[in-house]
Amino acid sequence: MNLKITLKKSTIARKPKHIKTVEALGLRKIGQTVIKPDNESIRGQVFAVKHLVEVEELKEGENS
Repeated sequence: MNLKITLKKSTIARKPKHIKTVEALGLRKIGQTVIKPDNESIRGQVFAVKHLVEVEELKEGENS
């Protein structure tokens, strides 16, 4: 299973730790989406910045 992660809010005026976590997920601009594998480390990163991102679970073979 994969996770579709979309940046919904700006990282301006956020804690440096949150900014770095968003960058580590591969997100730079609002509205940008990345597909990441569903594992504990990615889930932990998403949990840390859950107020900035939107997450959808994708089934196998679904990439849009």
